[in-house]
Amino acid sequence: MGRFTNPRDLYFGEGARHEVKNLKGSKAIIVSGGGSMRRGGFLQDIQKDLEDAGFEVKLFEGVESDPSIETVMKGAEAMREFEPDWIIALGGGSPIDAAKAMWVFYEYPEESFDNIIQPFSFPELRQKAHFCAISSTSGTATEVTAFSVITDYAKGIKYPLADFNITPDVAIVDPELTYSMPAKLCAHTGMDALTHCMEAYVSTFASMFTDANALHGIREIVEWLPKSYEGDKEARQHMHEAQCIAGIAFSSGLLGIVHSMAHKTGAAFENGHIIHGAANAMYLGKVIQWNSKDPRAAERYAYVAKEVLHLPGETNEELIAALVQKVRDLNDQLNIPQSIKDYANGGVKVDDEHPQMVSEEEFLAKLPEIAANAEQDACTPENPRETKAADFEKILKACYYDTDIDF
Repeated sequence: MGRFTNPRDLYFGEGARHEVKNLKGSKAIIVSGGGSMRRGGFLQDIQKDLEDAGFEVKLFEGVESDPSIETVMKGAEAMREFEPDWIIALGGGSPIDAAKAMWVFYEYPEESFDNIIQPFSFPELRQKAHFCAISSTSGTATEVTAFSVITDYAKGIKYPLADFNITPDVAIVDPELTYSMPAKLCAHTGMDALTHCMEAYVSTFASMFTDANALHGIREIVEWLPKSYEGDKEARQHMHEAQCIAGIAFSSGLLGIVHSMAHKTGAAFENGHIIHGAANAMYLGKVIQWNSKDPRAAERYAYVAKEVLHLPGETNEELIAALVQKVRDLNDQLNIPQSIKDYANGGVKVDDEHPQMVSEEEFLAKLPEIAANAEQDACTPENPRETKAADFEKILKACYYDTDIDF
C-alpha cells in the first residue's frame, strides 16, 4: 500500500499570505529567521492579520540558517510558556524546519531528539497546536512536506527528520515573498527543487501521484530557474509554485543519495558549510550516472531527457549523458561550482578572491566517516541503486574531483 499526504489547504498567488486572518484560534506564535521577512514588512503584515482576527501573537525571531538542536529547544520552551494553538512558520527552509521540530517538543517535552531522528517515529501531534507554513524561498518546499532538517553541531551532522505528523495543516505559497530573494539564494534553492523532482521520480517509493508532480516540476524548473535567477517576477512566480509541487512529489515519493551526501557533507568541514542547494547541484549529475546502472532508473532518466526536456540522443546512454550535461549547464548559468574541490565559502566558485573551502587533505581524512554516515541517512534506502559506505566513498571522490562515474 502507498500513501500520499499533503497539507489540508494550500493557498497560492500574490497576497495569499493574508489568508492567515481566516485561521481560527486564540494564540499564535510566529517563528521566523534572520530578518528579511521583517525588513520586507511581511512579518508585520502577518502579525497584524492575526491580531485583527483576534489572536494574541508572540514572535520567535532569529532562527539561523541550518538550525541547531539548541535553537529548536529554545523555541519549544517559548511555546510551552506561551501555549499557542497555532504555530505560524514564516521564511525559508530554516525557520519552517526549526518550527516543525519545536512543535514536537512543545507538545511532548519529555521526547528526545535521539528518538525522533528515527524516520517515521514521531508521537501523534496536534494535541496542542496546528501548523501553518508560509515559504519565502523557492526550493525546500518544507511548507508541504513531512521533512525537517536539523543540525547537530557537536557531531557536525545534519539530520533529516521524517514523519507525516509534521506535514503542515496549511501551506501558503505567496510569490511576493520571493521578489527580493538574492540571486545566489534563488540559484541554490532552485537546484534543490530540481533535485527533489529528479530523486522523487526515480525513488523506489515513486507512484503515479508523485510522478505527475515530479515531471511537471522538472519541466517548469529547467525553463524558469535561469530567468528567476535574473530577477524576472513572472519567473519567480513559476518557480515558487514549481518548487512546491516538487515538495509534494518528494514528501510522499521520498528522496535518494544526492540528499544523503548533502546532509552528511553540509556541516562536516572546518572552514564553513557546504550550502544544501549547492551541494545538491554539485552531486546530482554524479548520482544520475551512478543510478543509471539500475535499468528502471535509466529508463526514467532517459524519459525525462527525451519526453520532458527534449534533449538530443537516440539511445538511453546518449539521453542520460545529455541530462547530466543539462545539469552541468544549469550550474554554469547559475554560477554554482561543479565540485567540492572548486567550492568556496558561500557557495561560489574558487577564484583569486574566494579560496578553496575544503582541502584535499581534510576531505580524504574525513571521507570514511562521511561515507558511513551517508549510508545511514534517512534518504538512502529509497535510492534506486543500493549504495553502501564503500560506494559512497567512490561517489564522493567523484564529487570532490569532478570525475565521471562509470562504475
